[in-house]
Amino acid sequence: MQWPSWFQPYVEVLLLWISWAIDYIDWDYLEYLAWLFLPLLVAFLLPVLLLFLIYGCVLFLHIYGLRNRIREAYASSLWDGARISIASFWDAVGYVWHGYEIRGLENVPSEGPALFVYYHGTLPIDVYYVIAKCMLHKKRTLHCVGDKFIFKMPGWGVICKVFYITPGTVEDCIARLKDGHLMCIAPGGVREALFSDPIRYNIMWARRLGFAKVIIGCPGTAVIPMFTENCRDAFRTPRCGRSIFRWIYEKTRLPLCPVYGGFPVKMITHLGKPLYFSSDMNPEDVKKVIKEEVHDLIREHQRLPGSILRGIIQRFYDKRRYKQDTLLKEITCNNVCSNNSVLREDADNSSEPNQCSSKDVLNSEVTAETSLNVNSFRTLDL
Repeated sequence: MQWPSWFQPYVEVLLLWISWAIDYIDWDYLEYLAWLFLPLLVAFLLPVLLLFLIYGCVLFLHIYGLRNRIREAYASSLWDGARISIASFWDAVGYVWHGYEIRGLENVPSEGPALFVYYHGTLPIDVYYVIAKCMLHKKRTLHCVGDKFIFKMPGWGVICKVFYITPGTVEDCIARLKDGHLMCIAPGGVREALFSDPIRYNIMWARRLGFAKVIIGCPGTAVIPMFTENCRDAFRTPRCGRSIFRWIYEKTRLPLCPVYGGFPVKMITHLGKPLYFSSDMNPEDVKKVIKEEVHDLIREHQRLPGSILRGIIQRFYDKRRYKQDTLLKEITCNNVCSNNSVLREDADNSSEPNQCSSKDVLNSEVTAETSLNVNSFRTLDL
């Protein structure tokens, strides 16, 4: 190919510059940098992969709907085949990638309403697995309460419709429960998902009472507390800049905090015993009782501090007992036992009239030592 004579000098300069750039660049160093930052790149790409999987479900539903448009007029259960197919897909993903298990599924009633109240992980992937288990093993669909921004995302409307995801007004939730459906709600919402501490798994329900009003509006409905082990270790949010992202969220309600992860940690969902409340209870009291039940599930089943590496190892070996690798419940019990023995010895060896009561000393020491142990765990996070 012949360039125009007036353009030839520019081509020569361009080729000379490209040749110089190729000779100047250290390709071995670039390869080293590529391997160095590959794990970081993969960690941020896996959440994007999850987004593509969801959009894959959206495409499937669109294709399924177009193919069965004629049958839609004759059958009210048009989407049952699509739901079961997608539920089977997510059940397989959970089994392969997270060794997923659910314990306490027998607490879910075979008919009638029930409300799942759960601790919100960074991404609610555990809820996808619970929906799949309920559909495949209980033959029931689980209606979910989602944040409003979900309904503003392009293409997500159809998947919200097919899987009964609702913005979650009190009236709508009460109506669904009175119709006999299963529902799940995370009172902490996006705030708890993005800004809860992965070291402590702290509950962030603030002053939210909407779910409690729903429960009072449907007296006698089974309320099932729910928690999934390692749900904050599968996906995480960066610590750097978290305060800035939270300020933005509180002002605009935009969940701009980046998410990384997709780590294949062991995930086990624990469903507590059903709770029942009457219509004359105070919403604050209902919230307090349920929050304590969810906290007990965290304290009983989650190893603190949260650790990605330990969550992965748990898939293969779950009987490890390190001094630092203990349950919060074990810490409290051990401190109580040790303090009881110390107090008994002090009581035998001392009879001073101005001594504090045993109960006061025990409470203060247990609180101080438990706080010290939990705070020391922060240094062990990955």
